[in-house]
Amino acid sequence: MNDPVATAPHTEVMEEIERRVLWLATAIVHHANRVRPNPSGLKVGGHQASSASMVSIMTALWFRHLGPHDRVSVKPHASPVLHAINYLLGELDGAYLTTLREFGGLQSYPSRTKDPDPVDYSTGSVGIGATAPIWGAMARRYVDGVAGGTPAGRQYSLVGDAELDEGAVWEAILDPGVAELGEIVWIVDLNRQSLDRVVPYLAAHRLKGMFTAAGWQVLTLKYGRLLSELFTRPGGDALRARIDAMSNPEYQRLLRCDAAELRDRLPGGSGPVAELVATLDDTALLAALRNLGGHDLGSLADAFDAIDDTRPTVIFAYTVKGHGLPSEGHPQNHSSLLTADQMTGLAARLGIDPDAPWDRFEEGTRAARLCADTAARLRRDPVAPQAPPPLPTDIGRTPKGTATTQAALGRLLLDLTREAPEAAARVVTVSPDVSSSTNLGGWVNKVGVWSTSERRDWFADDAETILHWREGPAGQHIELGIAETNLVGLLGELGATWSRWNRPLLPIGVLYDPFVGRALEPWSFGIYAGGQSILIGTPSGVTLAPEGGAHQSVLTPSIGIEQPGCVAYEPAFALDTEWTLLASMARLGRPDGGSAYLRLSTRPVDQTLAAVPADPAARERRRRQVIAGGYPLRRAARPAVTVAVMGALVPEALAAADRLEQAGLGADVVCVTSPGLLFQALRSRQGHDDGPNWILDQAFPAARATPLVTVLDGHPHTLAFLAGLNNVPCVNLGVTGFGQSGTIEDVYRHHGIDTDSIVRAALDLVP
Repeated sequence: MNDPVATAPHTEVMEEIERRVLWLATAIVHHANRVRPNPSGLKVGGHQASSASMVSIMTALWFRHLGPHDRVSVKPHASPVLHAINYLLGELDGAYLTTLREFGGLQSYPSRTKDPDPVDYSTGSVGIGATAPIWGAMARRYVDGVAGGTPAGRQYSLVGDAELDEGAVWEAILDPGVAELGEIVWIVDLNRQSLDRVVPYLAAHRLKGMFTAAGWQVLTLKYGRLLSELFTRPGGDALRARIDAMSNPEYQRLLRCDAAELRDRLPGGSGPVAELVATLDDTALLAALRNLGGHDLGSLADAFDAIDDTRPTVIFAYTVKGHGLPSEGHPQNHSSLLTADQMTGLAARLGIDPDAPWDRFEEGTRAARLCADTAARLRRDPVAPQAPPPLPTDIGRTPKGTATTQAALGRLLLDLTREAPEAAARVVTVSPDVSSSTNLGGWVNKVGVWSTSERRDWFADDAETILHWREGPAGQHIELGIAETNLVGLLGELGATWSRWNRPLLPIGVLYDPFVGRALEPWSFGIYAGGQSILIGTPSGVTLAPEGGAHQSVLTPSIGIEQPGCVAYEPAFALDTEWTLLASMARLGRPDGGSAYLRLSTRPVDQTLAAVPADPAARERRRRQVIAGGYPLRRAARPAVTVAVMGALVPEALAAADRLEQAGLGADVVCVTSPGLLFQALRSRQGHDDGPNWILDQAFPAARATPLVTVLDGHPHTLAFLAGLNNVPCVNLGVTGFGQSGTIEDVYRHHGIDTDSIVRAALDLVP
């Protein structure tokens, strides 16, 4: 069968489309910066040179190789190329071409949730968008095993070479499970430039070795067919050796030369090279120097055809930043903009009518037919969201004795397998090698561990083995290596299956709370991209006293308040944990849903302190309060002070209230479960939000307003806003420094969050 790309007519059509994509991508940025009115005078921005280096790669990929079930993560700065292609395919209204970085228009970087045209993966956070297709591939395989009917396709990442500096990239590549995902294809835009300069020592051979060691197929696309043909001529070996040996900056400098200067510089003292160069006219010489593999449609086709789908593949495609533009190869072209005169010259060279810059190809032409055929080939059926299985709101148990909120997590997951088996079948847990130490052991034993194939458990017959590691495609727990960015990257993609394939899951990621900060950026970006998941940080705070400051989290309660698209809870009791977790799960996998973060503890707490009402209506009222952000735990007959407490410090708050009562000062105790929801309620009361605010009147009624002490195992400013509910004097207790090892009593005393500190703060407030 003849390769259609190798035939001249088809190649000509592809090159025509390539030129139009280059023009449109460049013009989108130009219009945003130099044509559209800009009253502020601030540079709008955009990346014409970074887009240009990707034009050939993306043209070849979209117009020949992609299938309807393939998905592509486009490097952030090439978003205009994606929009240009979508426009030619009829997937973007032309009115949007003039709206780059305009409010309500095309986003700065590709966005699944905000752009008006199809975007497979949101990118923009360097390294995070690049790795997303890895976790997308794993999520697709998982959901296909659980629910079936999820069509397979390749998962492409179009990666700038500078992105390979990001540690998140290598954490993902090195995860043991990734080597089994043959649908992953990375195409590295090897333009050898960063934001500020030409990278002097980009050791491509070292990068190739690292991918090879990780089990990837490595394909190198350095030279195009024009240069490759020159290498076969007399002097060709010397020319290739000369180009191979030169540094990146020297090569880039040659791109800035005219033909006469190039004839002088390129030979580098080599007679055979000079003789070969002398056989070329100026046009051929200039074209040959720029004929790198990443700009040669035929070479790109050969590379794509050589992909081995049994293992991940990386293609190193050598390119020129700014290829085809007047700024090509310039060391500072990263965000430079073509002038109006340069755009006029570019239009003439590319055959564009300046008076009709946004025209598609004329109907009936070969280019128009190829665009139509490509659009038909890539068209996907629309996704109609499927409602997740129903979840109970209350299992009905009232815990007694002592328990931890961390243990309540494991118990609830097991309860779901009995009380709501359909919903439990949609639960998938993920952890970075900490499942046993975060109380997931019983769940893992029950549902098994997910892997792409069945694996033998060699310890199944060992009587002393408590955690049974049964691995296979039916498992519901995914264990990754110790890399939190991988965990939340996968979590985000598992949380997006409802919108990708109409298969809602209930993904729960569990990690040590001190490392939530490390995982925050990729998790936040996953939420931005539409992923809905639950992140559980446990153990948390300085309550993890013996572990010392390295494992004691301070800032995470604030993260819970400030993270968009996320509701955060820090429950104090096992029943609070159950209720908040069930409510969080009920928000997953739906168009109006969202994510959640729970901060749990390993401190055993007397569960009778929760004083759960026995009356069913009162119990339901308490549950609603817990879900809404807080509830009155104790009411004094005549309150003189209020203690607002969160999480593991409830015993200290209640003990302080007892002592204050003995001193003649009545103390209300309010258990805060979600400071973020209380803050939203305050904004609603103030008219800044449309959400409910009834919880404020129930937890902090104005009629009982007194001086306020807030206390939590985290930074004290987390609850400081509560003083503004009723405009009362307030003292905020919490953790403001790094911790150290010790007993809970010693560590609480050190940070001023023990019972004595609460009592003193209350006495200072009361006249």
